[in-house]
Amino acid sequence: MTLPLKDPFAVLTVLLLIEGMILFLSEHPAGKAFFKFLPSMFWIYLLPMLAGSAGLIAADCPLYDALKTYLLPACLVLLLLPTDIGAIVRLGPVALGVMLAGSVGTMVGACVSLALFMHWLPQDMWMGFASLSASWIGGSANMIAVKEALNAPDNVYLPMVVVDTLVPYAWMGMLIALSTRQAWYDRKNRSRVELIGELSRRTSLSSTTPRPLRNGDLGLMLMLAAGVTLVSLWLSGVVVSAGGRLSSNMPFLGNILGANKSAWPILFASAGGIGLSLTPLRRLENAGVSKFGFFLLYLVLASIGARTNITHLIQTPILLLAGVVWIVIHGLFIVSASRLLRAPMALAAAASQANIGGPASAPVVAGIYEPSLAPVGLLLAVLGNILGTYLGLVTAVVCRLIAGG
Repeated sequence: MTLPLKDPFAVLTVLLLIEGMILFLSEHPAGKAFFKFLPSMFWIYLLPMLAGSAGLIAADCPLYDALKTYLLPACLVLLLLPTDIGAIVRLGPVALGVMLAGSVGTMVGACVSLALFMHWLPQDMWMGFASLSASWIGGSANMIAVKEALNAPDNVYLPMVVVDTLVPYAWMGMLIALSTRQAWYDRKNRSRVELIGELSRRTSLSSTTPRPLRNGDLGLMLMLAAGVTLVSLWLSGVVVSAGGRLSSNMPFLGNILGANKSAWPILFASAGGIGLSLTPLRRLENAGVSKFGFFLLYLVLASIGARTNITHLIQTPILLLAGVVWIVIHGLFIVSASRLLRAPMALAAAASQANIGGPASAPVVAGIYEPSLAPVGLLLAVLGNILGTYLGLVTAVVCRLIAGG
């Protein structure tokens, strides 16, 4: 066996080995403390990148485009399938208003920080800002979806992964530290603290009951993921070459998409996942459908890392500064919405972390402020997952205009 590995099956084996090792260690008692600082998603991206940069696996393997073409829409379907639209609507106008204000603040922050720092960055870095805005509205799945929809080059994506790892953790630490000031804030803000009890009652019915995964469940998940993916490719008029590259008869969206027009399957698959969530199939979450979705997403992420070179990190310091400006603007929007709607600080913090941190950390921050708000934080983060890809593409339109594209 010669290096670098070029055979698609050999490369796939290496990527699965890396993903399996990281997922195992992240759940092992000895590894949990380590992954608390740099999450498993970061390592699943970094290790294939190091393997590719070191010449262990080929950076131009046709496997990577094939995984993006077929697995990315599939994982979006599985990740959006458990969405409880009714529970999100029951959160009411105040909670949803603060959450949407945070999302708008993220979009504005992306545009302002790009305008301030673009003279020190490559011209196509606007794609990285748009991709990161999707993550800071929804999550990593949205970031990857927008990155691929824009056909963003890897040199603008890798630095944003670092920013997406470091800045949100610092922001989460600040939100946790501020929890000791919520009584003072609510008193000055004349917050409607009774909303906390109301939200707790509204979300008490949206829990799931886990059960063992059965063969029938796994078969149904595979059918849904594969079926919606194929339908999405067909609706997009996509023609897939032997290497997995796309061409499509669908029009450009706002003249911002790459020549392969890969956004259309992503948008159709996202809509399909949301549509299926309105059916009893949503109960597949009891069997862990979202875990299966994340497994596929991490494999796509590993394939993106494998074709990225470590030298692309050169722009990271200036982007970290841009990220700080960006997150401050988001915070100002959250505080303004909280003041306008008289939302309690606990709800504002939960909405902010739902945007910036996503489903994994939003319930944690919400629970630190008020234990009964943990389900609210999760539902707000799920709303971000729904909106992230679409609002990220809207941000891309504005960012491209700012960059002069």
